[in-house]
Parts: sequence; C-alpha cells; structure tokens
Amino acid sequence: MEAGSKRWILLAALILLSVSGMAQGRVYDESIDAMEQIQKAVEEARATDRYVMCQVGGNWCPWCLRFAQFAQTDSLIAPLMKENYVYIHVNYSKQNKNLEAMRFLGNPGRFGYPVFVVLNEKGEPIHIQESESLEEDKGYSRRRVEKFLRLWNRKAVEADVK
Repeated sequence: MEAGSKRWILLAALILLSVSGMAQGRVYDESIDAMEQIQKAVEEARATDRYVMCQVGGNWCPWCLRFAQFAQTDSLIAPLMKENYVYIHVNYSKQNKNLEAMRFLGNPGRFGYPVFVVLNEKGEPIHIQESESLEEDKGYSRRRVEKFLRLWNRKAVEADVK
C-alpha cells in the first residue's frame, strides 16, 4: 500500500474515532486540569491571532454535546469557529469540578450549561454567553450562533479600539 493511501486510511480512522467518541458522549476530558488547558489554548490563540472559546459543561449535559457536534459539523459554524477561535471544552462535573478554572472564568455555571466564555489573547475573560438564547427547538440556531461568533471574535472586538 502506498504512503498516501495509508495516510488517508489513518485520517479516516481518526475522524471516525472522533465522531464516534462524540456520539458516545465523550467531548469533555474529565481528567484534564482546566487551567493548564486554558493556558495552552491562550498560547495558541496568541500565536494565531484568535480568541479562545471555552465551552464549559460536561459529558453529562445533552445540550453541551449537541453544541459540540453542531459547532464541529455545521458547514457555516465550523469554519467560523476554526478561523476565529481556539475552541476548547472545559469540564465541570462531579468527578472534576475544576474550581480554580471556574473562578478564573467568572463563575460561568451561574448561567447554566453549556456556557461559553470568550478569552482574549491575554487570556482575560471578555464575555460570558449563556446558551439558551442560542437554542432553537432541539438544537441550536445557526443564525444566532453565527451572530454570537461574529460579534465576539478578535477582529470585531478590536475594531472599535483602533
């Protein structure tokens, strides 16, 4: 088998594992130290001129899993996320409450789950977004999520400053 064919098979297998993991409800890694996760995401965001999008919730939360799938598969939302944000899933669960991270993020759980916290390139929380206003029927409104993503990306936020 050629090296190119092996790469395609490996890529297809990784995608399948990723999608099946999402389908089984394993979007959040309960073993991760959220502060380390956030720090790495901020470093990546700074290096790539993006902001960090923290989706706070857990594998126990059906709406969290729905948004994760929507954000990674919708033909409009997925590219918007990738272009403008380093997208991470910050776990909050009985197994790992990540209390230090929750305090750092401004106690976002007060808005319910999932909740989205946008961090600027310095790692400072600049916006907390509850998810209820983004929901529609049993999923998410493409129009509302797009508006949220466009209003809180780095280009939009910093356009008023310059």
